[in-house]
Amino acid sequence: MREIVLDTETTGFDPFSGDRIVEIGAVELYNHMPTGKTYHEYINPERSMPAEAFSVHGIGPDLLEPPQKPQPGAVTLRDKPVFAKVGQSFLDFVQDSKLVIHNASFDMKFLNAELDWMGLPKLPMDQALDTLAIARKRFPGSPATLDALCRRFNIDNTNRTLHGALLDSEILADVYLELIGGRQPDFGLSAQSTSETTRVEDDWRPVPRPSALPQRITAEELAAHEEFVANLGEEALWKVS
Repeated sequence: MREIVLDTETTGFDPFSGDRIVEIGAVELYNHMPTGKTYHEYINPERSMPAEAFSVHGIGPDLLEPPQKPQPGAVTLRDKPVFAKVGQSFLDFVQDSKLVIHNASFDMKFLNAELDWMGLPKLPMDQALDTLAIARKRFPGSPATLDALCRRFNIDNTNRTLHGALLDSEILADVYLELIGGRQPDFGLSAQSTSETTRVEDDWRPVPRPSALPQRITAEELAAHEEFVANLGEEALWKVS
């Protein structure tokens, strides 16, 4: 079973009011285990960057009004591809896999708006699995933000000083696996494991031991048991054939 844990960063809250995606990050899971395959793109939103959005993710200082000089490690966006250049490669990566997203309606709204503007097929809402809804159902009344769930499950998110789509998707993958019962919900006993060290051969059958296991009851213990049974009388279950 292939799943894609996904996150986006944007210029705001509403694509139909002019906001756009500026980053997509995604992590591939197979049978609930990370494969190491990821998808990551920074995207030129073809508009300015609101200061409120920049304070959340720190992406695109060159699009602020007025533009800021990028600090070391900062990501600029004027030099990045527009969504029209990466939309098809994104669809090729996710395919029809289940999309694991925290607050899925937000990300799906933006992704489908961008895809629709390109004339590409939109992603069905039932393709998304919302970890925010899962967390609220499991822990009603408790905080269900990604940071709160990291604290609950003792997941290290010390690198998360700002939001970032790829980092957040990697953290969300850990949170999701905890929400569904841990990294190996089947305890790695599946006969179809792709690992050569754990794969069970299809034609495996139990066979008799080549020699019996050594007796672990001593002669004294056996004699004591026989004496005990003898004292129970002729109606004892041990003597009824």
